[in-house]
Amino acid sequence: MVRDTAKRSFTGPLSGLKVVEIGSIGPGPFCAMLLADLGADVIRVDRATGSGLVGPNADFRTELLHRGRRSLAVDLKHSDGAAVVLSLVEDADVLIEGFRPGVAERLGIGPDDCAQRNSRLIYGRMTGFGQDGPLAQHVGHDINYVALSGALSLIGRHGQPPTPPLSLIGDFGGGGMLLALGVVSALFERQHSGLGQVVDAAMVEGAALLATPFFGFAQTGVWGERGTNIVDSGAPYYDAYETADGKWLAVGAMEPHFYADLVALLELPDDLPDQNDRSQWPQMKKIFADAVRSRTLAEWLDAAEGLTPCIAPVLDVDEAPSHPHHVARGAFVEVDGLVQPAPAPRFSRTAATVDRCPPMPGEHTTEILTHWGIDSDRVDDWLRSGAVREAAAAT
Repeated sequence: MVRDTAKRSFTGPLSGLKVVEIGSIGPGPFCAMLLADLGADVIRVDRATGSGLVGPNADFRTELLHRGRRSLAVDLKHSDGAAVVLSLVEDADVLIEGFRPGVAERLGIGPDDCAQRNSRLIYGRMTGFGQDGPLAQHVGHDINYVALSGALSLIGRHGQPPTPPLSLIGDFGGGGMLLALGVVSALFERQHSGLGQVVDAAMVEGAALLATPFFGFAQTGVWGERGTNIVDSGAPYYDAYETADGKWLAVGAMEPHFYADLVALLELPDDLPDQNDRSQWPQMKKIFADAVRSRTLAEWLDAAEGLTPCIAPVLDVDEAPSHPHHVARGAFVEVDGLVQPAPAPRFSRTAATVDRCPPMPGEHTTEILTHWGIDSDRVDDWLRSGAVREAAAAT
């Protein structure tokens, strides 16, 4: 386990990039976290009053999606609220917001408002359905976007309802990560044009994009009903099986030579049906399950040494950080007592780090404004008027 307590060093490949994040939930914070992990100076604009977390967590200090940045508390409905944000935009490279279409414009911080202050600004917009279209104003969450994309129909076991895949496909993969890619792509283009632009990232489109190969499979006749295919729990050699000690072994031996090693490891009979005889898969899955249940997880891992059966233990989130491979790679870090995945990917010269714990809303209000060159008298006026607040005053 690596403990990372260093102060902000800006050593990552995005060092020098200045980002304004209008506080939101889910994909927007994930995008901002990725940029901060890679060295960007990300300022999170939180609500001056009524800040609260949506979801199972109620503690800002442990909201890992907010790691690596400072927080400024702004009342965007205050007559000076937009002015605060626009003053930051003047010196920013990127702004990220996750409002429903039209809200940022009504608040006075839309793309046109920001472009008047900074024509080089990359304006990232994160929504469920995009900035236009019949559903643009509809509300939803990850499961709704993934359902509409077509991806949810593919996930789950045969004969069972579609299984919500956490928030990985809509919020984080098809949402925040796609927006981060859009932002850095727009930054690259800006080197040639000298101009900013709007990046419109919609989770429903991102989720569909992640499922691109499966759209192809479905149209070529090689993909069957949910839960009957190679990588959706249909194949006996691609699933998770319970071991003798109640733990789980993940098996993914698709290629014939890996499959042969798996059969040898499990000591299965020589007269098994053909590996890809789908009509026999249900019967074969029972054979595989019975075999795996005959030993403990540790015994299977020991027995697999020297073979290539493509197996792995299914680790709980409290087990994964201490796995020898993760320890050797420094794949997890501990910051202020919170164990969390380290920034990824790796860079040979400009290492990325996690160097700030999640902030309280408004924790760095004065620090941010003065550091970004705002006149101190103006900052004092905003504090007195309630346009911005320090953490002690934010609720």
